[in-house]
Amino acid sequence: MRALLFQDPDSDPTAVRAAAKWASATLALSFLCLLALAAFASLEYNWNWSAVFKYKTKFIEGWLLTIQVSSVSLLVACIIGGLSALSARSRFLPLRYLFKIYVEGTRGTPLLVQILLIFYVFADAAHLENRYVVGVLVLSFFSGAYVSEIFRAGIESIGSSQLLSAKAIGFTPYQTFRYIIFPQALRRSLPALAGQFANLIKDSSLLSIIAIEEFTLNAQEVNTSTLSTFESFFPLAVGYLILTLPIFHLSRRLEKRLAFDS
Repeated sequence: MRALLFQDPDSDPTAVRAAAKWASATLALSFLCLLALAAFASLEYNWNWSAVFKYKTKFIEGWLLTIQVSSVSLLVACIIGGLSALSARSRFLPLRYLFKIYVEGTRGTPLLVQILLIFYVFADAAHLENRYVVGVLVLSFFSGAYVSEIFRAGIESIGSSQLLSAKAIGFTPYQTFRYIIFPQALRRSLPALAGQFANLIKDSSLLSIIAIEEFTLNAQEVNTSTLSTFESFFPLAVGYLILTLPIFHLSRRLEKRLAFDS
């Protein structure tokens, strides 16, 4: 066991390194589980999983709705963020400042306030009564502001020497963006994008205040019906972990796949 935990990654075969990683991860997870069990044992809490299990369909329906809302919001947020990042570099100043005000205003105010304001004011003025569409729009615009800043930082991180080199060999502005700026900016933006996408999925829980029956609202309703707080919210935590952990894993794989020397 000691040999697995103190291996040198540069000198050991791949199989041994993989075994060392699994052993270390198992040890860390076991420690955290024991710590959690000891904490809950001190509560002398009477578990009532049977009452909550009757509402398993409600949990599944809420989880699936969260996936739908978050997936559409992620796509729209990327489009909004990309357009906003490009507009922030526009030579047309009114357009540049329009998106700058949007980004700063969105990032500087709570999502809860934005949901209430857009749903009860702007959506009502536009006669948009579908709360699910409003929820997707709110999440998209909120997350799009952060995605915009992530893209902008990635683009501006490209050294000027590379841009001058591209110009010297006759690249057009489109070719410079397509072959020089975009691949490097995307790779550098992936960790921050993964974190933002995970945050968007968790932020979707705030849509419960406008009665969208997503995962969190359904868990709250189960808690109200059964008075089993921990049993109602543990599935909520597990459900969000199932959604967010693959995003981080995919991000790391894409980072390795897009890695190159610059």
